[in-house]
Amino acid sequence: MASIFEATAGKLVGPTIGTSVTQATNKSTGVTANTASGVITMNNAALAAAAEVSFTVTNSEVSATDVVVVNHSSAGTAGSYIVQANSLAAGSFKITVANVGSTASEAIVLSFVLLKGASS
Repeated sequence: MASIFEATAGKLVGPTIGTSVTQATNKSTGVTANTASGVITMNNAALAAAAEVSFTVTNSEVSATDVVVVNHSSAGTAGSYIVQANSLAAGSFKITVANVGSTASEAIVLSFVLLKGASS
């Protein structure tokens, strides 16, 4: 991956999309995505308005000192979800999704990227 200082106009800096996975059973079902970035399609099970759900992403590339950036990138109602990564550990992290809208059953698509943090 290029250094941020090597970036040129018109080029994004960071890893390319490495994997695409889909939750199998429900919105709390964990997924495995062993790349520095990827796309997760959530299951279309209901998530009521004002409710939230967390699931584990098993990822051999992540360490406890990294930063995970995740967002609601497509599908579903734009602006209806708040998404955050949390509980980072060596080999996994969690994603929490809160439904701040009113639509309950959408298979939203999340995009994530790992940023390497300082080693301790």
